[in-house]
This record gives sequence, structure tokens and C-alpha cells, in this order.
Amino acid sequence: MVLPTLDKPVGQCLTNLRRPGGLGKDPERAQRRAEQLAAVDPDWNPGALGWTVDWQRHYTGLTLLLEGGAGLEEIVPGVTHRGDDIGRWLARQRRDWARLNTEQQHRLGEMGVKPVARPQKTATRTNTKTGATKGSDAFTRGVAALQQYIAREGTTVVSRSHVERLPDGTEHRTGVWAANQRARRDKLDAAQLSMLAALGLEWAA
Repeated sequence: MVLPTLDKPVGQCLTNLRRPGGLGKDPERAQRRAEQLAAVDPDWNPGALGWTVDWQRHYTGLTLLLEGGAGLEEIVPGVTHRGDDIGRWLARQRRDWARLNTEQQHRLGEMGVKPVARPQKTATRTNTKTGATKGSDAFTRGVAALQQYIAREGTTVVSRSHVERLPDGTEHRTGVWAANQRARRDKLDAAQLSMLAALGLEWAA
């Protein structure tokens, strides 16, 4: 679709508007523009809501499938909407429910989506747990940094030189970390791949 007055693709136009300063440098004008866009679609800027454009697109696809008469039990991996595998995405949301924010959980819950019940984990030996915890903490920190970047920028593309400043004031070499995860994807476990796929990284799905 092309905006008739701007002669630009709607998707590209919205991507530009979502970027920092995309609504203009004047704060009052930017606020007015944001209000006008929200009047058309309250979810026009997913990053400000705490999720990615990719998540928003799949959520919309799920909504349309349900409105079209499909039941949740029918939306399994392989069921698509406009090329997106909504079934596989839905399975990830159920599996990674704890990683969704409150609003995401609320919206999916209103549709009847519930998290997958997880079996209780058995205790591991202390000497192996310590090493695993260190690696897990580093990975979780990287995911948090990348999630913050995606929520702000609205894209999963991050330059290798990018450094993300975390809420605690520390800096994280998110660009290098993201590149390393992709290079060593064969060594990542299923849970780690699921976390990255949930952020919209197609190579991890």
C-alpha cells in the first residue's frame, strides 16, 4: 500500500516515524503527531509498548485468524497468515510466557492463550551448576540488552560496533554479542534459541 499524499510505502513511512526523532524535533509537534497516529491505531509504535514490530505482526495475524473462525487448538505450527507461521509463533508464546511483559500476557490471555505447564526441574550438582549459571547469566544479560535495543529501534538489525547502555548504567557490547550468537547458533541449546526467536531473530527459529 502507498500513501497517496506522500507517495511512500506505509511500512517504510511508519518505520521512519518510529525512530528516535522521527516525529520531528519540536516536542509539541511530535506529541500532536503521536496522538494523531494513536487515534488511527493505538499500537502504531510497538516499541513504545514493549514489543517488536515482528511480535505485533504475528499478534495481528493470530487475531485475524480467530476472527475468521479458527479455534486456538487449530492454530498449530504450519498455520500461516500472509506468509507468517502463526502456529509456530503461538507455540513460542506459550512456551516462553514468562518472558512476555504484562500487557502481552493480558492480550493473549483475553484470546484464551495460556502458558505451557512446565515440569519441575530436578536439582543439579553444585560443581556443574556454578559454571552453567555464569554462562546463563551472560546470555540472559545479552538477551535483555538486545530486547531493549529492539524495543527502542523497532528492528532486529544491530551493527557489530553497537554498545547498549543498560538500566543499571553498565554498557553491553550488544552488536558483538548478537553476531557471536548467530555464528555459534549450532552450540546454543533449545531454550536459548527460543529466547532469541521470541525477539524476532529468524535465524534462531
